Amino acid sequence: MTELRIGPDRSVTLHFALKLDSGEVVDSTFDKKPATFKVGDGNLLPGFEQALYGLKAGDKRSLAIAPEHGFGQPNPQNVQTMPRNQFQDMELSEGLLVIFNDAANTELPGIVKSFDDDRVTVDFNHPLAGKSLSFEVEVLDVQPA
Repeated sequence: MTELRIGPDRSVTLHFALKLDSGEVVDSTFDKKPATFKVGDGNLLPGFEQALYGLKAGDKRSLAIAPEHGFGQPNPQNVQTMPRNQFQDMELSEGLLVIFNDAANTELPGIVKSFDDDRVTVDFNHPLAGKSLSFEVEVLDVQPA
């Protein structure tokens, strides 16, 4: 019997660490419970899943993920400038995370990039957009989904 490899219709349990080029760890399960997901269920971005295809239980890899296969490139249209009066009673600072709700009441996080007495510029791009990432994985189990 052959060992199951990661691909469509598989359930995968693994440990992972997501790192920036600087080596800074953005997220990791190595010090906690491993992650389990079904390939294609949306828990991992497609580019991360594709990088895992063909791996089997026991495999350990460090995979380079380009921005196009991770969180994409920053979109200039996702940087918005708004009137300062929309931020009444807020103590603003560059880098501050602010949350807005869209028409469907979905939360939209943004990062304050700059502000003055009249305007506030907020970046709604994913914080990892445009970043090359290292995706370290240790595959623990692969099962039929």
